Amino acid sequence: MKKNILYTKSVNSSNIEKKWLLIDASNISLGRLATQVAILIRGKNKPYFTPHVDCGDNVIVKNAEKIKLTGKKWKEKNYIRYTGYPGGKKLLTAEQIFSKNPSILIEKAVRGMLPKNKLGSSIFKNLRVVNGEHHKFKNLKPEEFKINI
Repeated sequence: MKKNILYTKSVNSSNIEKKWLLIDASNISLGRLATQVAILIRGKNKPYFTPHVDCGDNVIVKNAEKIKLTGKKWKEKNYIRYTGYPGGKKLLTAEQIFSKNPSILIEKAVRGMLPKNKLGSSIFKNLRVVNGEHHKFKNLKPEEFKINI
């Protein structure tokens, strides 16, 4: 009797097909956008996802200044950093970070959803966040990606 044997295929960096995707962030909640972007740059949407390999796509997020936060998160959501000195704890609200550079909010949200190791750092380099409609990546011919909300 013949047995059916199933094999798990593991890909490496030479077998991966990377695409460029363009996402419009206007009027999308920060968390919903960040989860979709994290899935795309990690590669979890692909059938050959391998946890220890960077198999995700390159993602460009445009219109970062049109992101929305619900409720009182603009004033009550705190981002904490530490300078390294005694008493060096710094708190910034989402509104303060947004006023400096709106793309930082999206980058911080996506970075928090990636692995906290060298692989996570290399995967994060696949993300480009742009303020405004125009970007310098038009020569790469990114495909438009719609987020279902």
